[in-house]
Amino acid sequence: MIAETPRSSLLQMVRSQIEARGLRDRRVLEAMLTVDRAEFVPASEKAYAYDDRPLPIGAGQTISQPYMVALMTAELELKGDERVLEIGTGCGYQTAILARLAREVWTIEVVPELVMDAWHTLERLGLSNIRFHVGDGTLGWPDESLFDRILGTAAAPDIPSPWIEELADPGVALLPIGPLGSQRLLKVTLRDGELTRREFCPCSFVLMRGRHGF
Repeated sequence: MIAETPRSSLLQMVRSQIEARGLRDRRVLEAMLTVDRAEFVPASEKAYAYDDRPLPIGAGQTISQPYMVALMTAELELKGDERVLEIGTGCGYQTAILARLAREVWTIEVVPELVMDAWHTLERLGLSNIRFHVGDGTLGWPDESLFDRILGTAAAPDIPSPWIEELADPGVALLPIGPLGSQRLLKVTLRDGELTRREFCPCSFVLMRGRHGF
């Protein structure tokens, strides 16, 4: 029996877990094939790098399920020229996907050691359009706003008000909302001064820390 190579495992992950569930955004699928999830998981989790589930990365945080990363990325509707604010760098996997699809990514993480690990990984992979910040992501990054897209990778009670203030018009913000066991994705769209909200897709994320978190 021939063992699967990392490339074949990655291809199988994208085809069976993402494309087979109906996600057809070609740019997102190509990014998911370009960024190897195995690069972002701890050594103890390498054997499970392509599994259809979140994995622990330390500090009580997780790397998200591949399908959820792809779905949230697709919902941002990235064309390639956007400034994106990511709240919750974590291991840097979602950051890397965003960096492949947007002009600039500004990412905030509250856990310093996670930021350092992510920075080293992303630098090694040659992704240079990313800026990092350690701090309370629920407050956004006011000195660098406005942002065309804002993505939260941990759950909050609702979209933090600073994010609305930092969202460009037109713009999109996306995050999971709700307590553990009762979460849904929230997509907020700002266009011509009018905010619209859409809740969809049950999900399960760690809780966001900070002034506007849990």
